[in-house]
Amino acid sequence: MTETSSDDGRTFQRETERVVNEIAQGLRTLDDGANWFSGLAPRRRLEVLQEVTGYAMQAHITAADGHAGVARSGVKPTANPSVMICMDPPRYGFAGLPAAEHVKAFRVLVSVFAVADTRRRKTYCKGACGHAWHNLPAAAKQP
Repeated sequence: MTETSSDDGRTFQRETERVVNEIAQGLRTLDDGANWFSGLAPRRRLEVLQEVTGYAMQAHITAADGHAGVARSGVKPTANPSVMICMDPPRYGFAGLPAAEHVKAFRVLVSVFAVADTRRRKTYCKGACGHAWHNLPAAAKQP
């Protein structure tokens, strides 16, 4: 994937939105997403962490979502991003973590978002969802 973006960054945001939602819906593996994230420039990684943090907040994650997401993430429960997301209320300063923890933070954030978003798709959006990102076609699956 490329890192090209429009002047306002919207193209990149759409790519991030697509990647994160594909992971959340099982159309892309978390490892594939982490590889995509790892290939980004450091500045873009910070932007992605901030964007995914926004998704998690919009999904109204709970402490239970945090624990379930950390279990799926492959990140130790004692790692900073894991501890932060499992607090009640969650702490969202992931972009402020040292660069060495950004991939862990991405894995945790996306995993927790996937748990919360799946719950919301099964409850709030069940049968009447107009959110385009909740209805990604299976053909969008990435290698």
